[in-house]
Amino acid sequence: MATGKKVLITGATSGIGLRTAVMLAQRGALPILTGRSADKLRAATEAVAGAHAAYVLDVTDSEQVAETMERVRAEHGVPDVLVNNAGFGWFEAAVDAPLAHYEAMMDTNYMGMVRCTKALLPHMLARGGGQILTVASIAGKLGTPKSTGYSATKHAVLGFANALRLELAGTGVAVSVVNPGPIDTPFFEQADPDGSYVANVRWFMMSPERVAGTIVRVIERPRAEVNLPRMAAAGAKLYQLFPRLADRVAGRWLNQK
Repeated sequence: MATGKKVLITGATSGIGLRTAVMLAQRGALPILTGRSADKLRAATEAVAGAHAAYVLDVTDSEQVAETMERVRAEHGVPDVLVNNAGFGWFEAAVDAPLAHYEAMMDTNYMGMVRCTKALLPHMLARGGGQILTVASIAGKLGTPKSTGYSATKHAVLGFANALRLELAGTGVAVSVVNPGPIDTPFFEQADPDGSYVANVRWFMMSPERVAGTIVRVIERPRAEVNLPRMAAAGAKLYQLFPRLADRVAGRWLNQK
């Protein structure tokens, strides 16, 4: 159960990060919310009933990550769970995408996860237990048009998590990954500003509550990986087994951006 667990969540001011914090508080855990904007973080905490904590944190700032994690440890002890959730994306053709967009997505989605993990992992190992849970994406398993930058960051996240899981075998520190498909969150305000992609996949999109519920279940009963929804999970498996066949069969269907 999540009762009594201290769970630090990055990107917790909206979407699945905030929903996860709300659900954890309802289950008697101590969610520790973090986000870049002090105003958004303040507003987010008003939605969390029960004990919680909040810290301003920009995961692209190595110094701030180190200082904030030290403050968290000093004030609450080592978190039992780190939920690496901070991330964003742009959906655009590779030929048109500015190099700066690739760099910014990698700095947040991948390096942000690395910074936070490295800041807490030594302390979890010293204690002999903990969980690193990262919210990646089906995009990390299945590339689609106009997502070269975003998909690349999630492929990197999965590579890190899968290697780390092997490194930490037998240490008491679990490594978990949740790979969701499209979710109805503010993510698409930047990724899809004209709303065309959202309109095309509206029937397929999941609620943030559904994904947050999955994250909470993985905290309560750790698993290596969960892919959702089932249709996307099946598509990712097909692509891993028969990539060229999948390109021919599903290529047009995947081109929704």
